[in-house]
Amino acid sequence: MTTEELKAHIRVIPDFPVKGIMFQDITTLLKDKDCLQELLNRLYEHYKDKGITKVVGIESRGYILGAALAARLGAGFIMARKPGKLPAETLSETYTKEYGTDSLEIHKDAISEDDVCLLHDDLLATGGTTSAGLRLVRKFNPRKVYVSFLIDLVDCPRAADYSGGAEVFSVLEVIENPV
Repeated sequence: MTTEELKAHIRVIPDFPVKGIMFQDITTLLKDKDCLQELLNRLYEHYKDKGITKVVGIESRGYILGAALAARLGAGFIMARKPGKLPAETLSETYTKEYGTDSLEIHKDAISEDDVCLLHDDLLATGGTTSAGLRLVRKFNPRKVYVSFLIDLVDCPRAADYSGGAEVFSVLEVIENPV
């Protein structure tokens, strides 16, 4: 399956959730079994030789392929959740959004210094959530951290140093507002 065929399965919804946003709806991409398999295959091929021991999925759409990829890589899966959702003691990182602040949390015993982590989310826009997730994972001092996305909105202005120097891979690069 080609990159263009994958992109053709993304439903674009104008003015959602607010006016001026061209929302990239991945539900139409994920419901197609061939697209889903192709996305997972591309992520696996990119990371299979990197020594990944933990995949950290960002709530909630980072869980979808993050957990499947962890299973295929023979790695553990860690949930980065919104505050108050995890039952044991956590570490957290707060970040600023367009309309306030939010936080991500991970259990304190989730990652060790021997781990090689892959932080995964569905979409890179401004990079605020990713930047917070990366800072949070680095609190555990793992050996290495990689960052991956299904979609990179390449024309979206980055509000934060989302990569923090980590190697970043996106399966698809999409122009949100093509001219």
